[in-house]
Amino acid sequence: MPRLSEVIAALDNLWPAERAESWDAVGTVVGDPDQEVSRVLFAVDPVQEIADEAVKLGADLLVTHHPLYLRGTTTVAASTFKGRVVHTLIKNDIALHVAHTNADSADPGVSDALAGALDLRVVRPLVPDPTDPDGRRGLGRVCELEHPLTVREFAARAAERLPATAQGIRVAGDPEATLRTVAVSGGSGDSLFAPVRAAGVDAFLTADLRHHPVSEFTADRDRAHSPLALLDAAHWATEWPWCELGAAQLDEVSDRNGWDLRVHVSKTVTDPWTAHAASTPTSNAMGAPN
Repeated sequence: MPRLSEVIAALDNLWPAERAESWDAVGTVVGDPDQEVSRVLFAVDPVQEIADEAVKLGADLLVTHHPLYLRGTTTVAASTFKGRVVHTLIKNDIALHVAHTNADSADPGVSDALAGALDLRVVRPLVPDPTDPDGRRGLGRVCELEHPLTVREFAARAAERLPATAQGIRVAGDPEATLRTVAVSGGSGDSLFAPVRAAGVDAFLTADLRHHPVSEFTADRDRAHSPLALLDAAHWATEWPWCELGAAQLDEVSDRNGWDLRVHVSKTVTDPWTAHAASTPTSNAMGAPN
């Protein structure tokens, strides 16, 4: 069995820490470099449910996309929910490693996994990494559909192919507009509106779209007579496909090195939203209630 330090070296080769954004917190959070690793669990969120799942599974290493501590802290007391995660992991000899924005910009990365889940052909990064001479790394992906779909049909595909969440898929734009090219970005994506416009795509699928940025974007779109549609999925759902991709990449490393690692992907839904109630039509001519 490999030692944790060997497995972490392999993960760092896949997702180098120096390619993370300056504000990010990636890398190994807890773990003894000399401990042996035989079973690994991939998940999006390092929350208590996932830590408990790792314990039940008998995992030696938990790899998550989201950091446990994105900002500094002064305590890991078990009376805090993040401290309890730390205590659970350490008590059970489970290491925690984070690959966040360094996995977003990787080749392949989070948005490649998202495009694959939606059966899209990746053409290029949406925001290329200037340090990549091959032009394959970067944030988001510009993609093509194998066959044109309407916005409504593509939204239905996303709702079917991505993990089910209470939110589902929200749409801004003409549901009957035809799509041939789509930009995607796993996680929060409304900071990428400028490169999306520049890419000349028919739609942009991402997560965490907020009222004011979308309102301004659609106003600019209408003034430019552009049919570009926005599709808003749940943050967790857009990033979960990367867990399967990352697990497959580590499996390949394990096979090459003869490690015989058992690599698992958590199917626990850690999206924080738990229910959705659809609005009912109103008889008020103005639409909003009195």
